[in-house]
Amino acid sequence: MPEGHTIHRLAQDYAAAFLGTTPQVTSPQGKFTEAATLLTGAELTHTEAHGKHLFLGFRAATDWIHIHLGLFGKVTFGKVTDGPTPTPPPTDTVRLRLANPTAYVDLRGPTTCALITPTEKQSIHDRLGPDPLRADAAPDAAYRRISRSRTTIAALLMDQKVIAGVGNVYRAEVLFRHGIDPYRTGNTITPAEWDAIWHDLVDLMHEGVKNNRIDTVRPEHMPEAMGRPPRKDDHGGEVYVYRRATMPCHICGAEIRTADLAARNLFWCPTCQKP
Repeated sequence: MPEGHTIHRLAQDYAAAFLGTTPQVTSPQGKFTEAATLLTGAELTHTEAHGKHLFLGFRAATDWIHIHLGLFGKVTFGKVTDGPTPTPPPTDTVRLRLANPTAYVDLRGPTTCALITPTEKQSIHDRLGPDPLRADAAPDAAYRRISRSRTTIAALLMDQKVIAGVGNVYRAEVLFRHGIDPYRTGNTITPAEWDAIWHDLVDLMHEGVKNNRIDTVRPEHMPEAMGRPPRKDDHGGEVYVYRRATMPCHICGAEIRTADLAARNLFWCPTCQKP
């Protein structure tokens, strides 16, 4: 499932291609046809992300398109090289297409693609925790929940009601970067530790939006600095522990461990993240 930086990047990409234009809105798959008909020809005025939720707002329409990609959702952007040239026809797997004379974007396989009211949109915001990529984020609200919890910090960081947008990669990497054992309970995390975790997530995730990939390794531990081969992984980016089980830690050389926690793979270094 995409992490929060991907959804914020999508919000930026939708805005770059369609904000201030009146795109044609269609649903070749047919599951969003009624809503698409209501929106086609309306000006796109807002794109917004909160955690792993994407919202598209249109002028003269009080409702919002709510998108959650889930495990299988994909978004594909394309350009129309010459204004009058028609965009390529979509396949029947496309749930939602936006198209204008210069660009198009296809959405396939999302968990959610629905037209929702402002009240329904607000209820989604209300049930989500603070998002490190949003200007309105309140990290103290997350810490209040964490500091009262006997759940592991690794599980809490993945709970979207506690903090929105953090996924398996950022969870593993930020805990390593601060030497925190993932099995420590939330009520053992000090205010100083939480402050460091939060601000690190803000920086890392903003870099993720900018570069459209996750890199968490500090300059002194990059391949060129350490004389080691670069990471080879479909996810890309340089990381300390994520998907590096049984490999040596970049810092201490200990074997990176993995375990199942709440149906997700957890990765950590037993030396650098001592209990």
